[in-house]
Amino acid sequence: MTVLVPFMLWLKAFHIMSLIAWMAGLFYLPRLFVYHCQVAARSAESERFKIMEYRLLRFIMLPAMISTFLFGGALATIPGLVDWHAGWWFTKLAAVAALAGFQGACARWRRDFAHDRNTHTERFYRMANEMPTVLMMVIVIMVVVRPF
Repeated sequence: MTVLVPFMLWLKAFHIMSLIAWMAGLFYLPRLFVYHCQVAARSAESERFKIMEYRLLRFIMLPAMISTFLFGGALATIPGLVDWHAGWWFTKLAAVAALAGFQGACARWRRDFAHDRNTHTERFYRMANEMPTVLMMVIVIMVVVRPF
């Protein structure tokens, strides 16, 4: 929309800030799961992790993801900003969708911990913790380098 053109830099700034907050949560929540695996179920420490995980997901990650989508979507409507025929754009969107899917997986894992029925190991969460980094690298390379 041409009405958004004067606000493009503001939209971009808020999009980047939202993405940073979202990524911080995506990096931290699986790390909390690693530590949560190390404590006994129903212990005081476990209950503290449950609260931390819930608050991080609900009050930081979810709003940050939504605002990332809203500001990014608004940017995408600005004429000429995105070449809709370029492959980098669709690769970026696929990586963003994968980040959202990863957040969904984290929400499921958090629910499992909340009900004391986690079935994954520390190693699993350590490995899962690398996924947001790889996806972030793809997104940044697609946006900055635009290789195709």
